[in-house]
Parts: sequence; C-alpha cells; structure tokens
Amino acid sequence: MKSKSLIKINNLSKIYQTDVLKTVALDDVSFEIKKGEFVAIMGPSGSGKSTIMHILGALDKPTSGSYYLDGENVGRLNDDQLADIRNRKIGFIFQSYNLLPRTTTVKNVVLPMAYAGIDPDKREARAISLLKLVGLSDHLRHTSNQLSGGQQQRVAIARALSMTPSILLADEPTGNIASAQAEEIMSIFQKLNQDGNTIIMITHEPDIAEHAKRIIVIRDGKIVADSTDHKQKIIKNSY
Repeated sequence: MKSKSLIKINNLSKIYQTDVLKTVALDDVSFEIKKGEFVAIMGPSGSGKSTIMHILGALDKPTSGSYYLDGENVGRLNDDQLADIRNRKIGFIFQSYNLLPRTTTVKNVVLPMAYAGIDPDKREARAISLLKLVGLSDHLRHTSNQLSGGQQQRVAIARALSMTPSILLADEPTGNIASAQAEEIMSIFQKLNQDGNTIIMITHEPDIAEHAKRIIVIRDGKIVADSTDHKQKIIKNSY
C-alpha cells in the first residue's frame, strides 16, 4: 500500500510586487511529500527556499497555485485558520531556537500545550518525556540560557513535538551550532523520522542535507533536482 501524500504543492508561484520592482520568488513549483518522509529543501541564498518554508509553515500565502496539508487547502484559509493550522499541525524548529532565556527547559516545552489548554499535569509529564527523548533528562530544570547551542536546539525539538504535529519544519536547524553538535541534532532527526515523524528541513549546507532521505534542490525559484538516489551527485550537479 502506497503512503498517503501529506503535502501537495501544485504549480505554486510567489511574486513580491512593489511600485517599481517585481520579484519572482517561486516560479510554478510542484511537489508532494508523503507521510513519514525526511526531506531536505536546499539552495543558495535567494533561491526561494525560505519562501517555500514560509508557505509550508502557513506563515505566507502563494500568489498562485495551491498548497494542501492533510487534504486541506491552506492557501484558502483566513488568518485565524492559518494560526490554528500552525498550532495543531506544524512543529517549528528555528535556527535561533526562539526559547525564553530565563525559563526552564520544561516550561519552554510546556508553552504550546499551555496555549492549547492541555491539562497542566499532562503537559508537564509530556514535556519531561520529550526532553528525555532528545537526551536532556539531566537538564530539566536548567534555564535555556544555561545550555549550549546544541542543547537549546534539543529543547526546541522537544517543544516542536509537544503538540504531536503532522510535520516538523526545521529552518536551518544547525546554522548556529558547532559541527559536532550539528551531527548530534541530525542523529535526533533521523531517529524521529525512523519513529514515523515527517520532517522537512530547509538548509543551504550540502553535508546537512545529506542526512535526509530525499533532497529537493531549488535555484532561482525553480526546482532543479528532486531525488532519493545519488544525493551527493545531485547536489554537486545542481547547486
């Protein structure tokens, strides 16, 4: 039985228009992502990968074309509905972590569940379980500003998992951490994917992209490669 498509992008374009300038950020892009995939979307600065990330994250809408997440046409939703999609179905992991600095790791992970009105006892137990999952069982009561960059990103991953989202959307997740810690973060992503999580990672780093099972390369707003085979060759020939 074939895996169901979780994401469908059809003929997606995004144009930024001012009085004097028209910028085509995405140009007729189409692809699908199935439940359980680990996909890296990569490209150089200005390629359009950040625009794709904003649209996938329901942070922006396309100029034309469609984006379906779990069968729902995200481009047709109003602002309140987009906020609901972000809270329920998308777990964000940012380059800058976006943690509260003087707040414990547990409380940082609890926040999305608190906003969703989940019972306090259940949300703290889940936060502790997720922090143990990412290897931070000894840092439950540390504040985030007492942690290394790699440890802070682990907290961010636990927080992203807290609402059991349909997708984990990681934007340059290793951009602010040392290479050894970056490898540890990628190992966590690979384990999460093995456990069934769908992961979409935006990156400009070929060595980071190679940890994914599939690589989509974008340049000048167009997809120039999309493959699960010969990943290094695909990157070298397309990037």
